[in-house]
Amino acid sequence: MNLFEEFWSYVVISAPYLLFGLLVAGFVHTFFSRDNIQRFLGANNFASVVKAALFGVPLPMCSCSVVPAAISLRENGASNAATSSFLISTPQTGIDSLFLTYGLMDVPMLIIRPLSAFLSAFLAGTFQFLFNKSAYQAHQEHQAEDHCCPACGGAPVVQTPSLAKRLLDGQLYAFSRLSDDMSFWLLIGLVSGALINTFVPNDFLGSLGPIQGRLGIILVGIPFYICASASTPLAVSLVMKGLSPGTALLFLMVGPATNITNILVMQKYIGKLGVVINTTCIAISAVIFSFVVDFLYEWFQWSPIWKMQHQHVHGASWWMHASGIILCLLLMKGLWKENIKPHLAKQKEPCCHD
Repeated sequence: MNLFEEFWSYVVISAPYLLFGLLVAGFVHTFFSRDNIQRFLGANNFASVVKAALFGVPLPMCSCSVVPAAISLRENGASNAATSSFLISTPQTGIDSLFLTYGLMDVPMLIIRPLSAFLSAFLAGTFQFLFNKSAYQAHQEHQAEDHCCPACGGAPVVQTPSLAKRLLDGQLYAFSRLSDDMSFWLLIGLVSGALINTFVPNDFLGSLGPIQGRLGIILVGIPFYICASASTPLAVSLVMKGLSPGTALLFLMVGPATNITNILVMQKYIGKLGVVINTTCIAISAVIFSFVVDFLYEWFQWSPIWKMQHQHVHGASWWMHASGIILCLLLMKGLWKENIKPHLAKQKEPCCHD
């Protein structure tokens, strides 16, 4: 197949799972608001580490949105341990990326991926709890008068939206903000997967040794960012070209969980020691899991020939093609709103001359 056919194959096969994942993500957002998360994870104890890791696995937040949420947790009294646990587990997986994992990979990887996210977050949170209990003093100005009315004697006005309004807001979040946030990187993942399938020879990556391949992914994956959904088709393409399933999982863990921007921002809130602990725990746990996964695939004789490898665009049904068109429209909308329109607005800003 040529490049366009490879790209469209990824789109058509990915779209139904990703769209359904976004739909479910909207419901998750409805019932797990940031305020609820803060109340649940705000305690400074070891239990909050476990809860933060568990909560982070299904939440539909990419690295762009998880950092503000983690900062908000920290400023509202959450410990370094709970904040780090939430910060690590959340971007590695989400409802949307889990559906995509099932659509492109297999059931073992569907189970292993969230489990590895939880355990890596739990490990980092545990080390933070034991060795990094530094305090953070938030400098916040509380302006209660902005949320009060004179008629009620200064008491805050609390308006609880209806369930229908909350459900609608959840879907608007999923198909607007969330899809816009991931559009650029998802497109990069789809295009990269198509490029690898088209131009990289079969078994090319298989010539790399197990240590060299893992080391290369760690060196690239830790400072650079790719979201969980976008990393999925890219990981499939790498396996199709000879990469082992365990090394692909290593990429799925370190790519979404870390990047240089998050590291620089979060050191203010959890300290330099906290950043070192998080990065080290992610790298070590990802390497360990990668070897365990390769052992499991060999021991149980699971075939790493994932669904993407034996599905073809010509065998797709009409509704899969329709889903692909919808996904492309969402990608174009997100690219326009997040990448093109802001750039054009900056170009149109008038210059002032004294």
